[in-house]
Amino acid sequence: MTPSRESGAVRINPSILAADFVNMQSELARIAGADFVHVDVMDNHFVPNLTFGPQMVGRIQETSPVPLDVHLMIDEPERWAPGYAELGAASVTFHLEASAEPVTLARTLRAAGARAGVAIKPDTAGESLYDVLDEFDQVLVMTVEPGFGGQSFRAETMPKLRALVAEARRRGSAVWFQVDGGISESTIAQAAEAGADTFVAGSAVFGSDDPDAAIAHLRSLARRHHAAP
Repeated sequence: MTPSRESGAVRINPSILAADFVNMQSELARIAGADFVHVDVMDNHFVPNLTFGPQMVGRIQETSPVPLDVHLMIDEPERWAPGYAELGAASVTFHLEASAEPVTLARTLRAAGARAGVAIKPDTAGESLYDVLDEFDQVLVMTVEPGFGGQSFRAETMPKLRALVAEARRRGSAVWFQVDGGISESTIAQAAEAGADTFVAGSAVFGSDDPDAAIAHLRSLARRHHAAP
């Protein structure tokens, strides 16, 4: 495990929604310096878009030079999420809004060998997670409405993130805090100052002529501004 994947570090997870799907293997090779690759799974029900399914995610798992951080924007995560852990994904995140038994599902994912993550939409209250923070390895605070790439960062989600981070520290939780949506060199400092330590970036990485250099730059910015415990 590299230092950037240890607890307390800053992580950059490029989103392959911004990659060239036709040349996926070569696109993955361009982000070998990332901590994880972020894979958005959408079902055209929970969100109005359709992306990857288990077969494609399995192929990405086979070819990616870095571990998979799978984000499930789907209905019935209890039915589908364990399969992604069984494919070998390092982290599997499902939405609180879609889950009937989030704690049970988190334990199932952990038992299957994956880190268990829970995501909340911009309008979902952070307090809904306070009492169960220790059941998760990662909390994803969406900084855009889930379902589409290329949206603008919503700064109004930062107080919620800051409050969640403060509550986790109060409880002594080692949970990671991820942000996803509009993360770039102009917004990453805001999220880092609010306590995020794991950053999903799409076009800011894949839109660069040198994705690995872009990753290193984003990581440097995040480290500079990260709110230390």
